[in-house]
Amino acid sequence: MTGPVDGFSMTFLLVVIGSYLLGSIPFGLVLTRLAGLGDIRSIGSGSIGATNVLRSGRKDLAAATVVLDGGKGWLAVYVVGRDWGFVEGLDAGLFAGLATVIGHNFPIWLKFRGGKGVATTLGVLLGAYFPAGVAACIVWLITAAVFRYSSLAALVGLAAAPVYAFWAGAYPVMITAGVLAILSIVRHRANIERLMRGEESKIGG
Repeated sequence: MTGPVDGFSMTFLLVVIGSYLLGSIPFGLVLTRLAGLGDIRSIGSGSIGATNVLRSGRKDLAAATVVLDGGKGWLAVYVVGRDWGFVEGLDAGLFAGLATVIGHNFPIWLKFRGGKGVATTLGVLLGAYFPAGVAACIVWLITAAVFRYSSLAALVGLAAAPVYAFWAGAYPVMITAGVLAILSIVRHRANIERLMRGEESKIGG
């Protein structure tokens, strides 16, 4: 951390815009097009995320999408936290993380129709407070293994992060993780409806 930064408005604007643009890079779409698979949005859920990339049959591309989408979330928190630290007492890294997830979910290049932000959110959590990020990943893996619903695993995993952060006393991270969990619920509303009707697709199904 570098401490307080003068010029709140300009610095904050740079943080938000830069992080949003980083988050809006649609790695799932780019990778599948480079692999000659066409537009990933034309299959499955129409999302640009790793779960939909997996439906193309390319596990390697899905894994790469997870790493790159998660990496941009982690990178934003790390770089901004290191170079800017706090802006007028506010943790610039946490704002950067939020902006990155918003960029992934609503990318300007794709008419604001992006993914659900799960991998990017996990990357943000790992960068902001590593134990909370690990807790979310573990809960995601356990839920996915038991119930085999990717959407349910994402919702439960991300909901666990603010609880863990609260327990650990990391209150700024708790608030950020809570906002991201709510955003994930909103983005998964169609999945939640299918889960309630018993119509949600299972992992590998």
